[in-house]
Amino acid sequence: MVEFDIVAKAMQTRRSVRGFLPKPVDIDTISKILSVASYAPSGSNIQPWQVHVVMGKRRDELSNLLLGAFNKQEPSTREYEYYPVRWRTPYIERRRESGWGLYQTLGIKKGDRQASSEQHGMNFKFFGAPVVLIFTIDSDLEKGSWLDYGMFLQNIMVAARGCGLHTCPQAAVANYPQVIKRYLGIGEEQVVVCAISLGYEDPDCAANQFRASRVAVDDFAKFYV
Repeated sequence: MVEFDIVAKAMQTRRSVRGFLPKPVDIDTISKILSVASYAPSGSNIQPWQVHVVMGKRRDELSNLLLGAFNKQEPSTREYEYYPVRWRTPYIERRRESGWGLYQTLGIKKGDRQASSEQHGMNFKFFGAPVVLIFTIDSDLEKGSWLDYGMFLQNIMVAARGCGLHTCPQAAVANYPQVIKRYLGIGEEQVVVCAISLGYEDPDCAANQFRASRVAVDDFAKFYV
């Protein structure tokens, strides 16, 4: 069961890291991660993912543009709904537990809109990660391809752990797709899915002390025997 233990460790230590060291990540390592991740299954093997790797000066410029849009309170122009339009049990309780759990770890009190806004703005600084991966998909592809895309994203995050790296998947970046498309020259036939910040964890970052809970198997699985 050695192989299982290795894979399980990579999965179980994958988490959303919200504080990275400025230590650079080698391009060859990124390519290796993407190559391994590309073995994710997809219906009829159409492999619907497109990845835009942004580093160095380009990463800083994109961050400034996104943060500027956020600070100016420009309205979201997200191209798809990520969260439920109407929240309900049990999802609203899980969301609150996760959100306030993080904020309590950071010492942010309920009602402190300034501190909450500053923390949310860290999304557009990519939490200090030296690499951000922007993901797009052809706008005419259907839900099946989006399911396939999720498996590809998970492969990236698990493969990153195998390289001693951490990640943070970010839906917030997709709030400003036009900013991203203009800067990176991405066509309108593409939908901005999300981003993943990639790098080495900053162990001294307070946000990285937070651990989100997981629902027990008996709460989400039924066994028919």
